[in-house]
Amino acid sequence: MIRVGIIGVGRIGRLHTENICYNVPMAKVVSIADPFMSEDTEKWANNLGITKCYKDYNNILNDKEVDAVFICSSTNTHAPISIEAIEAHKHVFCEKPVDLSIEKIVEVMEVLKHKDIKYQVGFNRRFDHNFKAVRDAVANNKIGDPHIMRITSRDPAPPPIEYVKVSGGLFLDMTIHDFDMARYLVDSDVKEIFVQADVLVDDAIGEVGDVDTAIVSMKMENGTLAIIENSRKAVYGYDQRVEILGSQGMVGTKNDLPSTAVISNENGVTGEKPLHFFLERYMDSFKKEVIAFVDAINNDTPVPVDINDGLKSVIIGMAAKKSLEEGRPVKISEIKL
Repeated sequence: MIRVGIIGVGRIGRLHTENICYNVPMAKVVSIADPFMSEDTEKWANNLGITKCYKDYNNILNDKEVDAVFICSSTNTHAPISIEAIEAHKHVFCEKPVDLSIEKIVEVMEVLKHKDIKYQVGFNRRFDHNFKAVRDAVANNKIGDPHIMRITSRDPAPPPIEYVKVSGGLFLDMTIHDFDMARYLVDSDVKEIFVQADVLVDDAIGEVGDVDTAIVSMKMENGTLAIIENSRKAVYGYDQRVEILGSQGMVGTKNDLPSTAVISNENGVTGEKPLHFFLERYMDSFKKEVIAFVDAINNDTPVPVDINDGLKSVIIGMAAKKSLEEGRPVKISEIKL
């Protein structure tokens, strides 16, 4: 039994806590910590059988009964808490990104070297049933050599401006998932990137120095040409699709829907909108990534998404920002460690 401590119990921290409690029999949440711990949060935890509730996460790191920690706190705390957890000999599941600074991620990597510690980064979309089917089709040569990859990722509504201010921007907050997905689907790193982006959804996003709509073109190391399109607002719901054209065929996915029922009558033909947002769309993948992490600890096998994957996605995000700022294609090799 892997005994887990959860650091940060906002939306994603609560999701991981409940998933472990309800869906991962080989793990048990024994403690939670959050600087904003409240009576309501303690009551929620107690109802799940968790009695150790702290404001100071060091209580978790100092607890010898805790085998692994989930770092679900604010992004600026991910790297320092990671280092402290590794030095406390805890296995680590860290939500993305590990940090907005390449240098700080490298610091974590240096501490992790020569340590018998599992460290997994929370790119849950790799565990989605649709995207895994696409990856398997490519890996099993069902479509031949991949030529063109298109990733569509559109949110149903923009996030609050207070969140945007600390998110790291579109490319390190939203598109970072798509950068990881591109590497995953065709098993190749990015060679070069070119970005066109603007503020088309919410002027307030532009006022804090970010963009909300983007088209990203990439050349992968294996020759695949990739296109990512992002929007912070799709009024019809959470739009998550991929398509890969290969030398011998094509594979693609549609959106998950509440049902596949289609109504046809004198007023027209109508169906369901996509599932509303990421909690609904990716709930199963969140469960599977936690199970994979626990399995890696129990079986002493590599984690499926390691810190190197976390670093590479941030590097691609930095290259994307540089491309937008300078209005030119940027080679990934230009971003120095």
